[in-house]
Amino acid sequence: MKPMHIFPILRLAGAASVLFLTAGAVPALQAKEPAASVAKVNASGEVMGALGEVFSFLQPSSGQEARSVTANLAVTTATGGAEFLKDAKFHVQVQPPSRLLVKADIGERSLTFCQDGEKVWIHVPKKDFLIRADNTVPQFSTRPDSVQPVKFNLLSLPVSHSQLALLTVLLRMERQETATAGEAEYVLSPSPAAAAMELPVRNPSLTATVLVGRDWPSMLRYQDDRTKVELSVSPPVIAAALPDAAWQPVTDSNDREEHVALSQIDRFVKVVTANLGSRIPTLPPAKGARHLIAEEGAGRLEDFDGTKVLFLSGTPEEMGRQHGTLMKKEVRRLVDRVLYGVGVGTSFEKGRWFFGEIEEAVRRTGPFIDPRHLAEMDAIATAAGLQPEEIRLANFFPELFHCSGFALLGKATPDGKLYHGRVLDYMRGVGMEENAAVIVTRPEKGNAWVNIGYAGFTGSVTAMNEKQLCIGEMGGRGEGSWDGKPMAQLVREVMENTSTLEEALDYMRRTPRTCEYYYVISDAKTHTAAGVKATSTVFEVIRTGESHPQLAEPVPDTVLMSAGDRYTELAKRVKNGFGSFGVTQAINLMSRPVCMTSNLHSVLFAPDNLDFYVANADSERVASETRYTKYNLRSLLDSPPAKSE
Repeated sequence: MKPMHIFPILRLAGAASVLFLTAGAVPALQAKEPAASVAKVNASGEVMGALGEVFSFLQPSSGQEARSVTANLAVTTATGGAEFLKDAKFHVQVQPPSRLLVKADIGERSLTFCQDGEKVWIHVPKKDFLIRADNTVPQFSTRPDSVQPVKFNLLSLPVSHSQLALLTVLLRMERQETATAGEAEYVLSPSPAAAAMELPVRNPSLTATVLVGRDWPSMLRYQDDRTKVELSVSPPVIAAALPDAAWQPVTDSNDREEHVALSQIDRFVKVVTANLGSRIPTLPPAKGARHLIAEEGAGRLEDFDGTKVLFLSGTPEEMGRQHGTLMKKEVRRLVDRVLYGVGVGTSFEKGRWFFGEIEEAVRRTGPFIDPRHLAEMDAIATAAGLQPEEIRLANFFPELFHCSGFALLGKATPDGKLYHGRVLDYMRGVGMEENAAVIVTRPEKGNAWVNIGYAGFTGSVTAMNEKQLCIGEMGGRGEGSWDGKPMAQLVREVMENTSTLEEALDYMRRTPRTCEYYYVISDAKTHTAAGVKATSTVFEVIRTGESHPQLAEPVPDTVLMSAGDRYTELAKRVKNGFGSFGVTQAINLMSRPVCMTSNLHSVLFAPDNLDFYVANADSERVASETRYTKYNLRSLLDSPPAKSE
């Protein structure tokens, strides 16, 4: 199960749970015969009654005998972002106030989640992996004092019984006859008042199909403008409390067990549910508009044609404070999405707990990180109201990026100018797009440079400095070889400490490195470029026009780096357009299928005059299909702050 699949799973689970419980709570409603083919249910009557029944079931009064509901659901239709759920099967046990078990079989993957009072366990049998979470485990292994007890209960409702009346303003229910005799559909959707607001998804609806005279739905359907999922429902079993054994994992001797902090599971659930249906709007045509958003010391944040440009200047501590203050919301959101959303989500696919894995990687790379950069991270954390460990761990995340890149120069372009393209393909759709920023950095020591990145990240994977030197990174293999300088910090140091291609190559060659990465580096001063294959023990340089066992189609005056069919297509396009590449033509090289469906950002550097063009993905399109915004590094460095709106 891929990390990004967690989001539609939880959306579906939430929708199904509401429909399942609501439909089952109002048997009198299903038994009614409608007066017409479509009948609107009285929102202040039957709907309130249904919601009240759900509330009473999920939050029983003290001394009330415990009841349980057990049911099986099967996905019969799944489209849009939920296509991977087709033919999935779910087994659900609910026993309020605090026992819930969901077993999901999706394709060849299986996962069981269980909340048993104040403890949680998650079992991934095909990975031989069992997670147990409670409130006794520290959040960070390096800090035994970081225990953060939380109240975790997925069955608790966010509203009180008296507040249920407010939902009648937001919801409407309609009964619709189907073509099958004795069958009716109950459709729950936003009321006109709710539809007029900015909802996280467009045109959502929840539908239950019920046979007249039965208390529970036989089919559930969730639908919005992008997703449709239908589930068949077996007749549920309503009984007394299940025995304790029903809430224990079925394991074998091969299972590897990890004991983790319940606060991390709690944060994961909150982050994922908060991200459901979030949308990044498409940028309108550029107008050259620019205005000041805020200032902090020598730093400032500007809006540049609808994009964020962050200016940092000074010591590491000063730049960290500027960063964390000016982009506090974005920094906190990125840490949530990276660590507690995507990070924890990868645990179930890998069969290894993310926090344990990334803490080990950070421990091993720590001795190789410049203390100034650590000081900057800590200052960001303080200003943003986060723990230092969170920012440090989040800054390791770029080590996982994968991409394509190229440099065109000499006879490949009509005027001999150098163009350096960079495609970042990684984790589109999990919320990083909302935190994108062009970060202009003027450190007290070293070159000024621009980082095409994300709030909270101090390292870089896409950058150009004031000396007309550009670099882009592509991920490879060898994950786990962490005894060296993290890739993103190495890229930053190349920008700040070197001014020519040869200096950059020498710096990278001499620096202890981690696992396999590929780079394209270009220098407009000498109109030279090179590709690099680097591991902890290997450092290979591929000059313009040179072949390599992994790059079988060299083109004169170019460096082309990608993989598989994407490399083949890139080489084909460059050969066909050789000698004609200007800005527009070079940008077009990065379109599908050279970029992947995960294309997060695409950048074209024109370092002869320090121009660069940036495109970020939105909710509808990959980066290379969105608007490219033009900037100039020299102008950004030299111009005074924009005026406030």
